[in-house]
Amino acid sequence: MKGYVFHGPGQSAWEEIPDPAVREATDAIVRVDAVTICGTDLHILKGDVPEVRPGTVLGHEAVGEIVEVGGDVRTVRPGDRVLVSCISACGRCRFCREAMYGQCRGGGGWILGHLIDGTQAEYVRVPYADLSVHPLPGAVSSEDAVLLADIFPTSYEVGVLNGGVRPGDTVVVVGGGPVGLAAVATARLFAPSRIVTVDVAASRLEAARKLGAETVADAREAPEELVADLTEGLGADVVIEVVGVPETFELCTRMVRPGGHVANVGVHGTATLHLEDLWIKNVTITTGLVDTHSTPTLLRMAAAGRLPTAQLITHAFPLDSMQEAYDVFGNAAETGALKVVLGGQRHDSVVVPAQQR
Repeated sequence: MKGYVFHGPGQSAWEEIPDPAVREATDAIVRVDAVTICGTDLHILKGDVPEVRPGTVLGHEAVGEIVEVGGDVRTVRPGDRVLVSCISACGRCRFCREAMYGQCRGGGGWILGHLIDGTQAEYVRVPYADLSVHPLPGAVSSEDAVLLADIFPTSYEVGVLNGGVRPGDTVVVVGGGPVGLAAVATARLFAPSRIVTVDVAASRLEAARKLGAETVADAREAPEELVADLTEGLGADVVIEVVGVPETFELCTRMVRPGGHVANVGVHGTATLHLEDLWIKNVTITTGLVDTHSTPTLLRMAAAGRLPTAQLITHAFPLDSMQEAYDVFGNAAETGALKVVLGGQRHDSVVVPAQQR
């Protein structure tokens, strides 16, 4: 088969690789129908994730069909169409028992495209299949479903749920990329009074408006003053950081109100925590790797037409155009890319009439 292989910083290729095989009784082999590219994949290609060894197939998000399972797999069987989660879960360790699958100590967590071969290939081996793949309803297209492998559960769990968004809140999302936009969409489920999105790209701010942000702000034009004006000087109830650089994290801490919440989603190399200013404000700061415990809920919402997944997809490619897709996604400032999807439907969609939704 073919897959997209990391060969070291700045080196990668779509090339022939060995077919995956069942190694453990809990494994499943999935024929990949659709994949997407994550910002984390770009970090890996730059050499920012040293745990990824040269020779590893990248990717941790996919939709596909089960073609083979190990003897202990009970919840799926060959022929099933499934979502491959970005997080694998052994189901037995302390953290899995608490639904903290991202912290799995039994050989799971974020392993696909990180510690083992990932999903950007024609076939992928998925460990712990019973908890790491999700059967898909026919009403959800492969292109839409693949966005539920990572960005929607990440924004929902680490941003909206960890941030404690409540009805009537002022919510600020700093970062208008795919995860930030998914945070806008899922924050709306809790009926905040307003959502403000901050970014430097006009195209992303426009996308945020379409997804429900009542106010947008250019990050270069003192957005903390705008937030202060909107809240009578108090600050935002919840600020969600989805960029991952020191400047945006510090901006978040300046915009949050006393007693408010900063939910950090962005992946940081370094950041400065100004406790000399924050300690007296009763500010809560949370961090987190996604656990994907919300994936079944998000799938039900997607099947009911409650999630605007399709609005985040800006580019589509055949699976074998992986390098072109990386070029487009990696140059989003020039291409306007939000999410790119490779592959597509290989099944007959079941269309649910509007009156049944």
